[in-house]
Amino acid sequence: MYFNFKFNSIAFVDVCQVNLDGLEFKPSKDDLSKMETQEIKDILGKNVKYFRFHRQLSQSALAEKANISVTFLSNIERGKMFPKVEALSRLTESLNVSVFELFRPDLVPEDNKDMINRFSADITKNVNLALEGVIKQYMG
Repeated sequence: MYFNFKFNSIAFVDVCQVNLDGLEFKPSKDDLSKMETQEIKDILGKNVKYFRFHRQLSQSALAEKANISVTFLSNIERGKMFPKVEALSRLTESLNVSVFELFRPDLVPEDNKDMINRFSADITKNVNLALEGVIKQYMG
């Protein structure tokens, strides 16, 4: 049984359908067409990164779990690429979330976005320092 309802958010402004039997959310085609492609990629990337940090997974651990490359996962998180349905399905299974949760524009509060970006930058800096040390040690 589907019911239509209206709500407002940054990305979805219009009528959506909700299946109350299975608690399934289905945005209407009009909602999705109002969103810019880059906006959808950015929302997906931000939410994948949020859930990955929340689950305490590295990019390589999540990529391995979802059977995708680390480079592809990095591109998804940065809003550079969009996964095909199969890869998206594996990501949702690996993160134990619904597809809807990955596309929620209001999932990550603004203060968490800054924290996630700082944390990500710190990890990148430390990994680069460690790699430089290994290269110096073995390359002379």
